[in-house]
Amino acid sequence: MYVEMRHVNKTFDGFHASRDVSFGIEKGHMAALLGPSGSGKTTILRMIAGLDRPDSGDILINGVRVNDLKGSRRGIGFVFQNYALFRYMTVADNIAFGLQVQKKSRAEIKDRVGELLELISMKDLGKRYPHQLSGGQRQRVAFARALAPNPQLLLLDEPFAAIDAKVRAELRAWLREMIERVGITSIFVTHDQEEAMETADVILIINEGSIEQIGTPEEICRKPETEFVADFIDAERFEALKEIRGLRRLDITQL
Repeated sequence: MYVEMRHVNKTFDGFHASRDVSFGIEKGHMAALLGPSGSGKTTILRMIAGLDRPDSGDILINGVRVNDLKGSRRGIGFVFQNYALFRYMTVADNIAFGLQVQKKSRAEIKDRVGELLELISMKDLGKRYPHQLSGGQRQRVAFARALAPNPQLLLLDEPFAAIDAKVRAELRAWLREMIERVGITSIFVTHDQEEAMETADVILIINEGSIEQIGTPEEICRKPETEFVADFIDAERFEALKEIRGLRRLDITQL
C-alpha cells in the first residue's frame, strides 16, 4: 500500500474526530473519502497532509512513518476547495510558485510551467490573472500548481465545491483523465455520492469519525456492509453512473 493509516485516533476538545481509522490505498489509485458533513473526512486528509497530528496511531506514505515529518517534506500536493490562488500573480507565476520555493532554475521552471499549461489546456492563458478566469479555469490552475513540484501524493479537499453543477460534472471527468495520465496517487474529500462514484477507484465511507466500509463503487453500492451505508448510498443511481464513467472525453477549454 502506498498510503496507510493504522489505528489512528484524533480528538478536538473532547470531540472524537477520528476513531481507530485504518486503511490502505494502492499506488496510482484515486480514493474518495465520502460521508456527511462533520463525519471526519477532512480530519483524515489533514492528518495525511501533516496539517493535524494524530493523538495515536501511525500514518505511512510509501512505507515510511510520517507522523513526525513536516507536511512540506511528505511529497504532497494539496488542492483546496477555494482555489487559494495568489490574486496578484499570473497563472504561470501561480503554477511556478512551488518550483521557486524548491529553488529550481529558470529553465526548469519555464519548461515545467509550459508542460502543465499544456496538461490543463491553458497554454495561451499563462499571462492572465485569477480574476480573469472562470471558476473551472481557476480550479485547473490550482491542480497544476499542486502538481508542479512533482508530488507523489495529491490531496483534494472538496475540490469542486465552489463550482456550479454543470462545470463540476465536466471537471471531475477531466480530473480523472488527468490523474490517470499523470499516474499520481490521489485522495479527495467529498459529500457528493455521484462525484465519488464517477471518479474514484476506491471509496471509504466515513461516519462519526469511523470507516463504515471500504470498496470499489460497485461493491459499495451492491454490497453495503452496514445499515448506515445501505441508508446513505443511493444505489439506483449507480447503473446510470457506470455508463457515464470511462466514456466521457471532454473538451474543457471553455470551462
